[in-house]
Amino acid sequence: MKPLLSLILLVFFLIPASCEKPDFRDSDGWGHAYIDQAGKWVLINYWATWCGPCRHEIPEFNKIASEFQETIKVFGVNFEPVDSETMREHVREMGIRFPVYLDDDPYLHFGYERPLVLPTTIVISPSGEVRQILVGPQNRETLLAATVLNLAEQDQ
Repeated sequence: MKPLLSLILLVFFLIPASCEKPDFRDSDGWGHAYIDQAGKWVLINYWATWCGPCRHEIPEFNKIASEFQETIKVFGVNFEPVDSETMREHVREMGIRFPVYLDDDPYLHFGYERPLVLPTTIVISPSGEVRQILVGPQNRETLLAATVLNLAEQDQ
């Protein structure tokens, strides 16, 4: 019985140690790793609650995130530094249905300058390169042109 208990305890303590720390957490507390986005287009949308055009484009990002979840990953970055509870309130109030960075700003990882104008959307290719920086409000057509249609051009 003791060897079985020892084995169970060993497994119990080794499994968490083998799990990698996520690169960032979203406003719901879920961890995400940049490597998990490999092979997908990534849209990183910078927004703020006081930005009217930001609020206007959120439904477009929600649709893209839902319709193209196999090929496009959408993340949000709140331009204002706020605590996690305030962030969750903002996300609920604005109707955001895609992950919003909580504890990290991805500009350092991807090597672009942090936007100073809102809204701004960073387009990351499936290979992890910054492909475009879209300044101003976006819609379905501009987002698809920057991602899926861009992929079609690469294949030619």
